[in-house]
Amino acid sequence: MELETFYDRLDLPRDATSDEIRHAYREMVRRFHPDRNINPGETELFMGVQEAFEILTDPDRKADYDSNLPSWAIKSDPIIVSTIYSQKTLTNVPEPQLIYLLLNLGIRPEEVNTERPPLNLCLVLDCSTSMQGARLDSVKSTAIELIRQLQDKDIFSIVKFNDRAEVVLPANRRIDNQNAELRIQLLQTGGGTEIFQGLDFGMREVRTFWNTKQINHIILITDGRTYGDEENCLQLADQAQSLHVGISALGIGNKWNDSFLDTLTAKTGGSSGYIIKGEDIRQFTIEKVVGLAHIYADQVTFHFETPPEVSLSYAFRLHPDITPLGTSSPLVMGAVPYESSQTLLLEFLVKSIPAISEEVVLAQGRLSYLVPGHLEKISYIQRLVLKRPISEDFDSSPPPAAIMHAMSRLILYRMQEKARADMARGNVKDANRRLQYLATHLLAQGQRDLAKSVLSEVAHIQNNKSFSEDGEKRIKYGTRSLLLPPGIEEILR
Repeated sequence: MELETFYDRLDLPRDATSDEIRHAYREMVRRFHPDRNINPGETELFMGVQEAFEILTDPDRKADYDSNLPSWAIKSDPIIVSTIYSQKTLTNVPEPQLIYLLLNLGIRPEEVNTERPPLNLCLVLDCSTSMQGARLDSVKSTAIELIRQLQDKDIFSIVKFNDRAEVVLPANRRIDNQNAELRIQLLQTGGGTEIFQGLDFGMREVRTFWNTKQINHIILITDGRTYGDEENCLQLADQAQSLHVGISALGIGNKWNDSFLDTLTAKTGGSSGYIIKGEDIRQFTIEKVVGLAHIYADQVTFHFETPPEVSLSYAFRLHPDITPLGTSSPLVMGAVPYESSQTLLLEFLVKSIPAISEEVVLAQGRLSYLVPGHLEKISYIQRLVLKRPISEDFDSSPPPAAIMHAMSRLILYRMQEKARADMARGNVKDANRRLQYLATHLLAQGQRDLAKSVLSEVAHIQNNKSFSEDGEKRIKYGTRSLLLPPGIEEILR
């Protein structure tokens, strides 16, 4: 049974202030009060929250409770947070300032031997008409290979969908390989693409054996663009995130909606990938599953506040999965792997410097995450405050090497983002200008093939006043893949 403290019930660190306790309690009441919620188990959750609040807001009872916390509740947090800022100080000037931050989350050395948790994995497979032929054949062979590689403790299921969904392989630990492979080989294509149907069935399968001691994840494989059910999909992703279920997606070819899948997967800490050829499905899918099997901390989430004069203007996960993130709280950051770390690049806009201040708080709040491999406490919450001192003098020292590496490549990715935004507004001239600059920078960095793709797209835009679906994705995912150069993890240490 998972162990928890009264602080855990309120999603608070152990050094929470009285104001934080009261604020957290009000939030929990809104979520779990029996007058508003009738879902199974939520009445019990509310009663637990009520008990925690009564103890922690009574100074004498809180002191007695804190003095008797068990050893597992007071040991050091298992994740180590390190930061690298682009500037040592912020300058006391009236103009707005940008500051960048590399946020690195690693695990304590003593945690390396933590038992690796089992997988609770569902493959959600697009079987619409456009998947016929080599694409479906590759999906079938990939699913069969995954089954053969599963460990005894893993849970696996398969859902197929087109304009309706069906469970191909129900969630189970002990899979009859021969029967499962026969079911997979019988998969056929037909109909349209309604992603919500597949995700809804996938969530049901994952929830059959849902447990916080597992890595609960859905992998969506599609080559089509869903219509009319996008909002339902996004709401399901919010539900998945609240249950600590991740969603990742692999898009095949050029007809799928990459912006939609980026938004969908980012809500749960997952990622989307671009598969050009059907035969590459196996490599991408196996790499994703191997990555899931090596997760130490899952569903790392930053619940934060920024002061009025500061805003988080950009967030990007560089490792382990390269993907853009949102800029509002809570920021779902994803997973921390055993072998390395999680790295994010954050951009803050400081609009003004507070009067009579020695420092600027960029963001403050708490990290929450699960460590499914722990035998005792699984859910963790630790405080995180990001801030910079203020100086009257401009910091003229060059940014650290790790920041320079990340920013030099992020500039290329953001250049294509802005070109896409220009095209969405009908501003063809500016879009082409940005892409030409992008090609020049790529050539300077030796990225000749990608530069060639960009220049080809410039010609297409000049003739057609629009991106080609294939070229747009090649540029987006090509520049995204440049964001983590070899050796950056060593620089960060």
